[in-house]
Amino acid sequence: MKKAGQSMLKGLHEALEHHQGKKTGAREHKFSATDVARIRKSVGLSQQQFSDEFEIALPTLRKWEQGKRVPHGPAHVLLRVIEVSPNAVL
Repeated sequence: MKKAGQSMLKGLHEALEHHQGKKTGAREHKFSATDVARIRKSVGLSQQQFSDEFEIALPTLRKWEQGKRVPHGPAHVLLRVIEVSPNAVL
């Protein structure tokens, strides 16, 4: 197996172990309701504007900010990009 394939396989094994609760050294980034609101406010947008700009359903954004739901997958990645480099997506 090539080096890239071995690296991907190792990463998959680590992800599985992390999911099973084993210590792997992996870091997990989660957003709290405060984080989502802070990120939105840091780019100077209202909930409606943020929802429109990033095509996030307004009820979903509100639930994130109220702590009733947590962003996952692509939404989580988008929030990280907005947090670190807002000009990359605005």
